[in-house]
Formats: sequence, C-alpha cells, structure tokens
Amino acid sequence: MISKPDKNKTRQRRHGRVRAKISGTAERPRLNIYRSNSNIYAQVIDDVAGVTLASASTLEKDVTGTTKSEKAQFVGEQVAKRAVAAGIEDVVFDRGGYLYHGRVQVLAEAARENGLKF
Repeated sequence: MISKPDKNKTRQRRHGRVRAKISGTAERPRLNIYRSNSNIYAQVIDDVAGVTLASASTLEKDVTGTTKSEKAQFVGEQVAKRAVAAGIEDVVFDRGGYLYHGRVQVLAEAARENGLKF
C-alpha cells in the first residue's frame, strides 16, 4: 500500500529550513503567515525580543469579504496598517512554508500596497 505524505509535516519541514536562514529583529521584524483551511493569520514578530509587534487574522469581527482571497487581502491591509502605526515599514517576509500563490500572495501584495516594504 502506498502511503501519502502528511502535507502539514512537509510544510513544517520547509518552514524550518526557511526559519534557519531568516530571523526578525527590532529594525526589520518578520512578517509571518499561517494559513488554515478556513482562516489566515499574519503577525509581525521581533524574534530577538520574542514579541509580536502587530497582528491580524480573519477571526476578527470587522473582517470584510466573502471569499478566502478577499479575507486574505483584508488581513494584509490590516497587518500593514497596524505595523506602520507601530513605526515599522521594513519587514522580512516569512511565507510559512506555503507556496507564494493564492491567499499568501494576495496577503503579501495587500501588505505592500499599504506601506510595508519587503
């Protein structure tokens, strides 16, 4: 019988390889993405201090949009606005082991349009 690899385990392995190379600092924090089947989450993290500086997700009450991509765009806009309000413009993008496609790409482009540079 052929066993199918666990998609989340392979994603976590990819994410671990990326995280070995990038880290967020106070000057240039890390914009981290987590995507589940129904929701998407974004955090701006200072890994040196171990704190989250700004965050947004589709679990918030004021989320607009009907499709997952529209919700991802809203989350990208919100996390960018909150980061800029906290004085952060330059970030390191951490796609979390996901392909730069679909909801991850929409979130990243929305964050760029609203003031984040990466």
